[in-house]
Order: sequence, then structure tokens, then C-alpha cells
Amino acid sequence: MSVQLYDEIGEAFEGFKSLPLTKYGEVPSFLAMVGDVRGRSVLDLASGTGFYSRELKRRGASEVLGIDISGEMVAAARAFEESEPLGVRYEVGDVVELRELDEPFDLALGVQLLNYAPDVAAMERMCRNVHRGLKPGGEFFVLAQKPDYRFDGPSLEKYGFLCEATGEEIETGPRVRITALLDPPVSFVGACPRREVYEGSLRAAGFSELTWVPLEVSEAGVREYGADFWADCLANPPFELLRCRA
Repeated sequence: MSVQLYDEIGEAFEGFKSLPLTKYGEVPSFLAMVGDVRGRSVLDLASGTGFYSRELKRRGASEVLGIDISGEMVAAARAFEESEPLGVRYEVGDVVELRELDEPFDLALGVQLLNYAPDVAAMERMCRNVHRGLKPGGEFFVLAQKPDYRFDGPSLEKYGFLCEATGEEIETGPRVRITALLDPPVSFVGACPRREVYEGSLRAAGFSELTWVPLEVSEAGVREYGADFWADCLANPPFELLRCRA
């Protein structure tokens, strides 16, 4: 992933959360997996503009630290914090080279984080750094490209996205171009790591109790669009969730 691209889109990234797949699939699925955060500290890695950082602080997290590799993303997150102070802290940082944190956290988030590792060694370093930042028994929640997504399936265009294989392959898996159909559209190129790459990297870092969690569509999404609208997405979801324990 190009840091420059993230820097260029800045606050526009927040618009992703209004697209149907994100609003009614990703966000409710991820928040349901994370569960009750009241009184717990949260480390949000690849925090972007701070969407999940803010949401979990509103839901009662005791402390939230968001870290992102893009300075512009962090600037946008801080601007949200200034306009609506919640007590969330943000800083620029690369999870591959994550600094030593002052205190370990109860929970860590990795939304579209590990799939940007350029190779297996980098993913293992990311996982080790996340593990080091958690208390013993702390949980790590991941959202990423579904490892066995079928690129020849129906288009995701009606859900607000395109998900296309570039034809390239890196050590972790095939390269993928994700386009968010905003105005103008924004495209990212990352990877779709194989399931064994995720699991091997997490276990090598000391994580256990790895559980894959399917993407679901919220009741609000079904009310808004109808069940038939979501059939293609649920038959071939582009995202999958994963939880594990330090």
C-alpha cells in the first residue's frame, strides 16, 4: 500500500463507511465480534481517520490509541477529535516497526492491516509487535480480504466496491485492487493473503484460539435493501473476520 495514496485522500476515507457493504456488512460485523469494550483499553492499528477508535471510545473503552502509517490520516483523525473531543489519542507509526508502548492494551484492532504486509516475514513482525502490545490474554481482532474470495463471481458494484485480482502474486498471496465507488472513485492495491499465512504468522507471534468469523449483513441492511439485494455478497463475501488471543 502506498502511504502517499492514503495521504492524498485524507478525510475522504471517512466516506467509505457510508457505502452499503461497509455500513451494513463490515461495520456491524466487526463491532459485534469485538463486543463489549466498557472499561477496556484499545489499540487501533491502521486506524485511518479514527472511525473505529471513536466508535469504541463512545461505547465505553477506557483508553484508545490509534496508530496509522499515514500522516494525513492521523491529521484527519485528530481533526475529528478536536471537533468532538472523546479523549482518543492518535500517532503516526508503522506496525512493522511499532514502537515500545508505555502500557499493554486489553484489545487490539487490525482492520485492513495484515493484508498489506509485503511478505511473510513482515506479517510475522506485525503480529509479534501486536502481541507485544497486548496484555496476556488480550484479544486481537482482524478484518481482511477473504482468503478464498472468488474473483470471477458477481460484481460488488451495487454494494459500493469493486474487488479485482491484478494477476500478480506476492509471497503472501495474490495482489488485489479494491476500488471504493466514491466520487471520484478511490483504488487501493493490496494482497489477499492465504489462510495459512495469516494463521502461521499469528501463531508464530504467540497468538492462540484463532477463530474465523464470517461477514454478515445487519438487520438494518436487510430492511434498507431487501434480502435478495445481499444474496451475491453473502454467497461470496469479499471480507472475513478473525479473532485470536495473546
